[in-house]
Amino acid sequence: MNVSLTDHRPARVGVLVTALLTACIAFQLNASMLSPALKSIEDSLGASSAEIGLTQTAFFTSAALFSLFLPRLGDVIGRRKVLVGMLALMAVGCVIAALATSVPMLFAGRIVQGFSGPVVPLCLIMLRQEVTEPKRYGTLLGVITAVNGGIAGVDSLAGGFLADEHGFQSVFWVMAVVAVLAAALAAFMTPESKVPGADRMDWPGVGLLVVSVGSLLVALNEAGKLGAANWGLIAVLAVVSAAAFALFWRTEGRSAHPLVATHHLRRRSTWATLLTTTLTMTGVFAVMNGLIPAFAQDADAGLGMGAEGSAWWTLTPYALAGLAMGPVAGRLAATYGYGRVLRIGLVGSAVSVVLMILTIPAHSKALLLVASLLVGITYAGVANIVLNGLGIVLSPRENPGFLPGLNAGAFNLGAGLSFAVLYAVKTAVQPADDAASATGYTAGMIAGVVILAAALATSFLIPKPVAAEAAASAAVDATAAEAPVRAHG
Repeated sequence: MNVSLTDHRPARVGVLVTALLTACIAFQLNASMLSPALKSIEDSLGASSAEIGLTQTAFFTSAALFSLFLPRLGDVIGRRKVLVGMLALMAVGCVIAALATSVPMLFAGRIVQGFSGPVVPLCLIMLRQEVTEPKRYGTLLGVITAVNGGIAGVDSLAGGFLADEHGFQSVFWVMAVVAVLAAALAAFMTPESKVPGADRMDWPGVGLLVVSVGSLLVALNEAGKLGAANWGLIAVLAVVSAAAFALFWRTEGRSAHPLVATHHLRRRSTWATLLTTTLTMTGVFAVMNGLIPAFAQDADAGLGMGAEGSAWWTLTPYALAGLAMGPVAGRLAATYGYGRVLRIGLVGSAVSVVLMILTIPAHSKALLLVASLLVGITYAGVANIVLNGLGIVLSPRENPGFLPGLNAGAFNLGAGLSFAVLYAVKTAVQPADDAASATGYTAGMIAGVVILAAALATSFLIPKPVAAEAAASAAVDATAAEAPVRAHG
């Protein structure tokens, strides 16, 4: 049964993909284009690195929290409507940040930009409504999701150029222009769709889930400060998070229109997918976005590169490899099985991190480049693509927005855990009296490999998304076709 209501405008897939891809690019610019401009913002606003870092945390936390419920709101009031609204608010946030004359104003702008958090999962749901053939959907899923790992490194390079030549404000103005363009394309080039019978939102459940996940994310961010962390605050936030989730579970069991029905939360397709996503991100995110760039720039224990040189040797090849591999991985998942391709990606990610560990004593730029390319292929181009896809294809038909939203939250939770856990290991092992020792980097990456192994183990618990895999779908169709013959035999 088709669970979508559309406005019946002709949906040309090429036009649809162009609009959705532009929306995802607009979001990715918000996430990555600002990184090279952080020092410029620091100097312009007379702020500390910690204060500017907090504005980044605010954006990602806001994005994670809005991801929890906006896809479901799209099921209820219309996905195009919600997507256009998110992109419009993103543009407003960019303007606020561009006009910022203080850290609080920048902070507010970044929070408003975070309304766009579930752009990628919402776009994938909208694509699923129009493209039902498994191989074609898998390929297009890869095309759209591939930009989520970085726009071939161009976003970071452009951000650095704009900040150097025209000030950090120019970065936000460019983001605003792209957001307005994306909103216009989404409004006029995508069909409307929603779930029949879904006419009410469970706002009490939304509030409790946001408090639970928000408290946990803030606690993780605080724990990432390690020695400077307020562990009393972390304990209080952990208790608040657990209590809010217990109340959320109770509320959902009694609600006539639950945000997430408790029987869906008990399904392996839900908790195994979320656990695998969280563990995967925890194992690899801080390696590529923290440890490796830091090692490349470390003048004592590492290669002593500058920030720009480090990006060229690590993050840019990583993003390029992921962008190129994404469409291939999506098609392979639909052809040979999402679970099988995911496990290939996880094994490849772990092997790539092991290669990085071998790079450390060798002090080889060439090995670092090769390892970054391999992580780009296996994680950004395969595991990340398939995990995003599983959130779409395993979501229940009567509530297609719930699992993509929770999965987006799991990506953000894993990213926070990654910096907290891997950096805690690095700090604990690093000799305090030997700045030239790379022991801490090695230990942090070994911890990442162990966590990736745990993600591989949990991936076997994820059920097969039969309808989204070409071979499985064909077998089901063949069985259905043979049934009348057998009945009359």
